Amino acid sequence: MEQSQPEKRRHLEQEFQASLEELEDILQESLVEDEETTVTSTDNIGQVTACEDETHIDLAALEDAVADIENYLEEITKSK
Repeated sequence: MEQSQPEKRRHLEQEFQASLEELEDILQESLVEDEETTVTSTDNIGQVTACEDETHIDLAALEDAVADIENYLEEITKSK
């Protein structure tokens, strides 16, 4: 049996919120790592070293979050 429109919206909104929170967590972790990298690099100003990308983002989680956001926005525009 198909879900009613309000139930479907509520479900999509919950998925969207979960994805948004996951994305915020990923970005927050990235910012903390960037700050740590900046502090350590200023401690060694006299040394020139190659910087490796220390940003560890779970690409699959990010793609899932984007897909959930796109689905949510698509459902919202369809219902208007």
